[in-house]
Amino acid sequence: MSDTRLKITGMTCAHCVRAVTKALEGVPGVEKADVTLEPGEAVVHGKADTTALITVVEEEGYKAEVRG
Repeated sequence: MSDTRLKITGMTCAHCVRAVTKALEGVPGVEKADVTLEPGEAVVHGKADTTALITVVEEEGYKAEVRG
């Protein structure tokens, strides 16, 4: 299992965190997603395509980029 860290911008509340978590956990290969409002980050556990992760976050209305 590997972890992917994403910087997520645009989240403002707990509802945002739940929406992003649900979206990320729906991506094939994701075992779990830990999303935090501050500092606006997600740690995705599993082996998933990073492009797919970013796409689902953006479909929810937020911006995402891979953190190094």
